[in-house]
Amino acid sequence: MSDMEQGTIVKAHYKTGIYIGEIVEDRNRFYLVKVLAVEKHPMQGDLHNPGKTENVFFHQRKALSYNEKANVQKEAVKPHDGVIPNYKDSLKEAVNALKMKLTRRETEFNQSAKSQLDDLERQYFRE
Repeated sequence: MSDMEQGTIVKAHYKTGIYIGEIVEDRNRFYLVKVLAVEKHPMQGDLHNPGKTENVFFHQRKALSYNEKANVQKEAVKPHDGVIPNYKDSLKEAVNALKMKLTRRETEFNQSAKSQLDDLERQYFRE
């Protein structure tokens, strides 16, 4: 894929989340991407031991903030040609989608992940 220009609106896979953002800078193997919306909230738990709760550190993983910049590998960045949703609305939808996924099966991992997500939701949407 050819390089994308500064200002291009993209979909960026970063860790376990997916974001809609704007390319701010080309950094050789990475793009510096400014976050504009959340498409998929990061999964909770240990990235190196997905689905596990025993003998691992169960991380709480926040979504990147509005206008936060992240170095994203170029292979994980694709052009976005749709509407850019409102950040807060997109975050709420992404949280709800992950909560729905976690309630489909009652496992120890899903319960721990949902507990972390409930806590994040309180932090995100405090009035």
